[in-house]
Amino acid sequence: MSLLPSALAGTGLIGGFAVARTTKNRPLGGAVLAAAGTGAFLLWKANAGTPTAIALTGLYLAAFGASHPLAKKIGAWPAVNSVTAAVVLTSLVAGRRK
Repeated sequence: MSLLPSALAGTGLIGGFAVARTTKNRPLGGAVLAAAGTGAFLLWKANAGTPTAIALTGLYLAAFGASHPLAKKIGAWPAVNSVTAAVVLTSLVAGRRK
């Protein structure tokens, strides 16, 4: 099992939020999210195949979207950490080498 795509996905979600919040530059946070997501996709594709990579990337993007309404209920950092945990755990299970 390769940990790198899971680590990249976690970095993209947490790092993208941290960059956007710290710099007050949302597009810069989005660039971090996109760069890490692209790297994770390529590694998922190499490890588990294209269909799994597409599904995990969809989850990654859905988690980013879900963190916004969730933040209104539980706070920004708890929301980001929650969706990140879900993506990383799913990646560890589904993103393994063929």
